[in-house]
Amino acid sequence: MHLETLRLYCDVVRLRSFSRGAEQNFVSQSAASQAVQQLETQLGVVLVDRTKRPFVVTREGEAFYTAARGILESWEKAKTEVAAVKARVDGTVRVAAIYSVGLHDMSRPMQRFMSRYPQARVQLECLHPHKVVEAVLTGEADLGIMSYPPAERALSVVPLREESMAVVCHPNHRLARRRVVMPADLAGEPFVAFDPGLTIRKAIDRALRQHNVRVSIVMEFDNIETIKQAIIIAAGISILPRRTVQKEASIRTLAAVAVAMPDLVRPVGIVHRRHKPLTPTAARFVEMLQEPSDAAPAAARPRARSGAAVSG
Repeated sequence: MHLETLRLYCDVVRLRSFSRGAEQNFVSQSAASQAVQQLETQLGVVLVDRTKRPFVVTREGEAFYTAARGILESWEKAKTEVAAVKARVDGTVRVAAIYSVGLHDMSRPMQRFMSRYPQARVQLECLHPHKVVEAVLTGEADLGIMSYPPAERALSVVPLREESMAVVCHPNHRLARRRVVMPADLAGEPFVAFDPGLTIRKAIDRALRQHNVRVSIVMEFDNIETIKQAIIIAAGISILPRRTVQKEASIRTLAAVAVAMPDLVRPVGIVHRRHKPLTPTAARFVEMLQEPSDAAPAAARPRARSGAAVSG
């Protein structure tokens, strides 16, 4: 016995017509008649007296009609309740983000999200890039937010933006007052670089090679915050995403100057497990992160790019 058969029976009884009940359920009149006969066989009673014109529903048929309607109503109620739970935005979204994104970009959207959805909360953990990927793949995080998201078959990537890069130096450095730094201006400069294994380091090195520029690497670090501290003590200059030095530039502990390398950008995206559907809460948080933000610099523009290896 199937719900479709119960619905067909109820329509036949309600409309007092096999033909109209069949039409309501997109079957032939003979199929409707056979379905009712099968019900009668299964129940061992006559539901519809066909010897009369129009047919008459028996007492057993009326009792079964009432019961069948209750079953169908309960089914519809169950579907509505499940849909409501599915659409409910509550619970916790676990987010793993690289340090530069977690420290500089997550506070405002997290507050906005939890204000909009009081029953939801965002749990943020800042990790190194490879740990972000690991947390997502092992299920410790629902979402990962990182630069240069990797092109792995087990991951889906949602592009967020591309961040323009800037030459970052001490405010007293000779380049600090420039409007634009040309690549040739960097030649021979003491340079505080990212670790060689990071994709952002490879991208910067590639851009410098394209302009035939050699810098003098004096230090190498695996994160932006430590690079900024090295520049503050005048250990050298660097090339960093402009949005990561906005605070220091505003209070003049660092200077951030546009660099004439328009193709050098840092892509940032969201990663999640490809074959694990996002919860409604996680999906809604992704949608919010994609919303235009008044705080976002104009140069940080959304654009799809293919993934590469992991970086800072």
